[in-house]
Amino acid sequence: MSDKEYEIPVKVIDRRWWANQDAKEGGTAAQSSLKPTYVEELEQKLAEKDKQLQDAVARYRGAAGEFEESRARLRREISKDIERGRREILADLLDVVDNLDRAVDAARASTGGDRLDALIQGVDIVRRQFLAKLEGFGVKRIESEGQPFDPSVHEAISAVPASDSVPDGTIVGVIRHGYRIGEDVLRPASVAVAKS
Repeated sequence: MSDKEYEIPVKVIDRRWWANQDAKEGGTAAQSSLKPTYVEELEQKLAEKDKQLQDAVARYRGAAGEFEESRARLRREISKDIERGRREILADLLDVVDNLDRAVDAARASTGGDRLDALIQGVDIVRRQFLAKLEGFGVKRIESEGQPFDPSVHEAISAVPASDSVPDGTIVGVIRHGYRIGEDVLRPASVAVAKS
């Protein structure tokens, strides 16, 4: 037997894309696809996943923005509720000041001795202390007597005939004092107004 009988012919096909570029005719096939198909498929899948990731990130950013807006809106609503509750409490406390004012006025109107003067002084001190505490919360009394009537801060309870010394529309008496908190009216003053 000769050596040629034992040789098995083997044909080798090089599947590397760069190895076969020169072998292809005219280079047209090489220009159409420089990469193997599985690489192209993987790149296409990667591009799709990248787009999905960008969409997910955009949705996350939108949701995070909405969450921050909701949080800010909730904070504003809570602070408004707190301020509303604070104003209601302060408005209720004004009734105590009114009663102290009435007690001082009634004690001054009655005739009495030293005991009555001591009572007046004591109640007046408590009243001033209470008003000072309210001022600490930003509550201030609206000065009304002798001022022109202003419907935004006054509430007319009665009308008194105007005289030569008091012009029409002037406040001649305060039935219940009004108070402000900052620039807002906490409670309007109940007043008597001169009318011609």
